[in-house]
Amino acid sequence: MKKTSKNGRTRWHRLLGRLFEELLTPAGVSVFTEFPVMAGSPEADILLLRKRQGRWTPEQAEFLPDGIRDSKASHILIEFKYTESVTEDTFRQTTGYEFFYRVSRNLKPRDVRFFVMSSKTPQGKLLKRFGYTLSEKKGVYLSDNPVLQPFPLLCLNELTDEPHNAFVKCFASRKKEKTAAFGALARAGFGTLRSQVQWLMQGLLRYWFSEKGEHMETRELTPDKVMEMGKMWADLILSGLPAEERLRGLGPEEVLSRYKPEERLRGLGPEERLRGLTEEEIKNYLLKLKKKREKKQKKS
Repeated sequence: MKKTSKNGRTRWHRLLGRLFEELLTPAGVSVFTEFPVMAGSPEADILLLRKRQGRWTPEQAEFLPDGIRDSKASHILIEFKYTESVTEDTFRQTTGYEFFYRVSRNLKPRDVRFFVMSSKTPQGKLLKRFGYTLSEKKGVYLSDNPVLQPFPLLCLNELTDEPHNAFVKCFASRKKEKTAAFGALARAGFGTLRSQVQWLMQGLLRYWFSEKGEHMETRELTPDKVMEMGKMWADLILSGLPAEERLRGLGPEEVLSRYKPEERLRGLGPEERLRGLTEEEIKNYLLKLKKKREKKQKKS
């Protein structure tokens, strides 16, 4: 039975988790959205990315934002703040989650890295109070507080517009940054991604930028609902495009591979069907058909 939020509001970490699941699972990374931080504990609303090797592969890293893609830890925990702001309690909670998760699984500190990912820009006073300063990468903050050093803070509004940041930056609170993220994905070849990823991103795009989406704020938005909305929108757009627009970017081989041989030849005359074959190839094929027919006649 699927869980629903108590107040019917959207649990945004599930949407981010579904996006990571669709992007990273084929690349060999396990993604979880709710799991107990220790045996017998309630499930936490955080994401877990688990990889088998120390370093991310190039295929995995192209879908991960700055900070996370630089981590060598095999267990990546993410506390995602979309509608809520980062507060003092955020850091209390994450330190507890990280400690109990690591100890209950007998992991070393280097095996686990906990990221706080914020859609809204955290207050400068709060960052200063807890020792967070901007790292060499935009949007990635590190703390000099000994307790908080293992907890980088990612500000989605400040990440660069590089394609590897764009997937999470689509969840930024500022509309300008959301727009830039979707633009980066479009330029990077969004149409080449798996259908499930396209539907999810198209659903989010419609939700955030269409008038209909603005009237859905009081409804719980699940990953399945978003993907269904994205697929319907994509089908509607495609149905109104001329054939040449629908096939743009697809090579002849890719288009023809979707049809059976007899479907590819339908409507062609004899000369068109034989075009490209040498006289010798045609003779050999006719000889082969003749032998096949004679063999069939002998059996009958």
